[in-house]
Amino acid sequence: MRILIFEVNWLGDVLFSTPAIKAIRKKYPDSHIAILVVPRCRQILEHNPFINEIIIYDQDEKHRTLAGKLRFISQLRRRHFDKAFIFHRSFTRALLIYLAGIPQRIGYSTKRRGFLLTEKIAVPGEKLHKVKYFLNMVRSAGIDTEAGFCEFYISNQDRAWVSQILDKQDIDKNDFIVVLNPGGNWGPKRWPLERFAEVGDKLAEQYEARIIITGGPKDEQWARQIAALMRHRPISFCGRTDLNELGALLDRADLVISADSGPMHIAVARGTRVIGLFGPTSPRITGPYGRGNYTVLWKDIGCPVPCYDTSCTDNRCMKAITAEDVLKAVKLLNRKERKRK
Repeated sequence: MRILIFEVNWLGDVLFSTPAIKAIRKKYPDSHIAILVVPRCRQILEHNPFINEIIIYDQDEKHRTLAGKLRFISQLRRRHFDKAFIFHRSFTRALLIYLAGIPQRIGYSTKRRGFLLTEKIAVPGEKLHKVKYFLNMVRSAGIDTEAGFCEFYISNQDRAWVSQILDKQDIDKNDFIVVLNPGGNWGPKRWPLERFAEVGDKLAEQYEARIIITGGPKDEQWARQIAALMRHRPISFCGRTDLNELGALLDRADLVISADSGPMHIAVARGTRVIGLFGPTSPRITGPYGRGNYTVLWKDIGCPVPCYDTSCTDNRCMKAITAEDVLKAVKLLNRKERKRK
C-alpha cells in the first residue's frame, strides 16, 4: 500500500503529529509512507525512520498559482497513492488530494470539506492537545494508538558539527550549557529581551553557565540586543544553524529557556530540560509533549487563552512572567541529574 500524509504548516504542529505517524507505520509496516509538507517544515521529519519519502508542497512559490497547483496534482496522480491522511484542516488541502484521485481520503470534517473525504472524522467536542488531536484522527480511522511522545531525530553528522563549533568556543562536555531562545512566530509570544538578559547573567554567575542564544536569521537583532544588555558575553547561533543542527545543539544543552516555539518543542522531543514560557497560547493545547523534564510557566491575567490577536502590543501575559519566576524554576534542576550526552 502507498500512503500519503498531508502535514500541517508549523514546526511545532508537525512535531506534534509524529506519534500519529508512528502509529500509522505500526499499522502498515510494509507500506510506502510519504509525507507532504511545506518547505520550512521538511527537516522536522527528514531523519524520521517511519517515513519513506518527503514531498514538498511549496504553496508560497512553486505551487502558488493555479498552474502550479495543477502540475502538483498531476505529480501526485503519477505516484498512485492508495490512501491519504489529511492532518491539515483546510479545504484546499482536501481538494488537492481529491483531485489527485487518491481513493481513500481520511481527515477531520472541517470547513465544509466533508464531501471531499471518503472517511469523515468528527472534530473532537473538546479542545485536545495537538498530539491527542492527531492521534484521535488515526484512532477514529481504526488504527491502534499509544500515548506516544513527540520525536525529533538527528544525524551523527549534525552531532559532529555541533561538537566542532562548541569546541571552537571552548565549550566542553563538562560545561553547563544554557540555551536562550527568544524567538516566536509572532510578537505577543515573545518574552521581554531584558528578562532573557537578566536570567542569562544570573545563570552565568550562579551556575557558571555558558549562555547560547538560538534563533533564525530574523532573530539576530534580538540576540544582539540581549547580548548588549548582558554583563557576561553570550554566544549567538542565530541564523547559523538549520533545524537539524539546531536539534543537535539543543541535544547538547543542559537547559533550554524558550517561549512557545518550534525550537522549544524540538528541545523537549530530544529529552532536554526545558522551561517553557507561555502567554497567549495554551499549554493545554500546544504545551510541551515529550520525554524531557520540562516546566511550563504561565500566569492567568484574565485574558482568554488561547488568544491569536497578533496585533496586541500590550503583551501583559508574557510580562507577567518575571525573571525571578524563571530562576526559581531553574533551582529545581538538580546538578546531578543534568543530562549529559
